[in-house]
Amino acid sequence: MYAVIRIRGLVGLKKEIKDTFRIFKINRKNHCVILQDNKVVKGMLQKIKDWITWGEINDDTLRKMVIKRGRKPGNKRLTSEEAEKVFNLIKEGKKSGIKPVFRLSPPSGGFKKSIKQHYPKGVLGYRKEKINDLLLRMI
Repeated sequence: MYAVIRIRGLVGLKKEIKDTFRIFKINRKNHCVILQDNKVVKGMLQKIKDWITWGEINDDTLRKMVIKRGRKPGNKRLTSEEAEKVFNLIKEGKKSGIKPVFRLSPPSGGFKKSIKQHYPKGVLGYRKEKINDLLLRMI
């Protein structure tokens, strides 16, 4: 599974890029979605790679994100039992019944590198397992 975080804003985007963001439901900066690993998703991620960062999320980070940032419809927090059920459903790839977007805060300590360059020189692009470090700073 991939965790995809939008880093850059809306100004000056082409229509096809905006459509890709709309499909993924990543509408604002610092929003995160969890996506399954398949060929279609990889192609769409390559299309918007200059505005996002992504990588493989591990179980511990996903559990913390669901507990702290997972929301039910109506913007209500999850109880600990609900959070555990949602975590298991997400791991299995089933619909979980929560909002698909996790609204994160900017990373504590800020982005340590240039935002406009690709990883490892900057923030954007594919990070592999290093996405977990960024997510823990943003939760």
